[in-house]
Amino acid sequence: MTDTTPKPTAASNPTQFDIDLRSARVAFGGVDIFHDLDLGLPAGSFTCLLGPSGVGKSTLLRFLADLVEGDVSGNITCSDGTPLRGRIAYMAQQDLLLPWRTVRENVELGASLRGQRPDHDKADRLIAEVGLSNAAHLRPAELSGGMKQRAALARTLMEDRPVVLMDEPFSALDPVNRLRLQELAARVLRGKTVLLVTHDPLEALRLGDFVHVLRGSPARLQDAITPAGHSPRDITDADILRQQAELLRQLGANETAAAVSENAQ
Repeated sequence: MTDTTPKPTAASNPTQFDIDLRSARVAFGGVDIFHDLDLGLPAGSFTCLLGPSGVGKSTLLRFLADLVEGDVSGNITCSDGTPLRGRIAYMAQQDLLLPWRTVRENVELGASLRGQRPDHDKADRLIAEVGLSNAAHLRPAELSGGMKQRAALARTLMEDRPVVLMDEPFSALDPVNRLRLQELAARVLRGKTVLLVTHDPLEALRLGDFVHVLRGSPARLQDAITPAGHSPRDITDADILRQQAELLRQLGANETAAAVSENAQ
């Protein structure tokens, strides 16, 4: 993979920049997951990525984070002239919590690894906002799956990076916590450039400024759907339901799409 970012200019803004991915290709065992794939992430936008399991959504996320090994090529350009590496907060599908550290220590992990003094007040505030204040002293083995995911989300939000990549960050949560933490993410990440992978069309429409479907083999991005208004949106809105039906059609769920479309009338 080649980073073709031009040299910085005096007018560069270190916290607001477009990201342009061109001609991305990833292959495993001689089989292309995707090739000639282009994706633009406008500065400060929230982009959501849908697609069938195994199509390459997580691979695309990891490509942007420079975490893919193997047969990889493509160009990543940032409009502010600075390479993307080092400016990303990345939340994987797995919680990746260190088992010997408490929730609070895991949330503060980034600062510790950089040899910096953690912002304890910020950590405690985020832990409270994800509903884990009473579990801040616990270790991962003492947490449920949903609690681990909430701790991982708090750790990601703790990293004040201009670009945030999130792989199904709400998948292990119950419906009430999912909606609540979507609202938290929408608020805390406002102004950052976000790419979020999800299997839930309504989640994508609730949060995303741009919603793409990745499908096919090799995988291709479909034209983006752009929900109106600001996130988090009302998922009972008729326009959102019509766009959900369109996304379901793109995903091949035609019968479900027809039912959703009828309910949106």
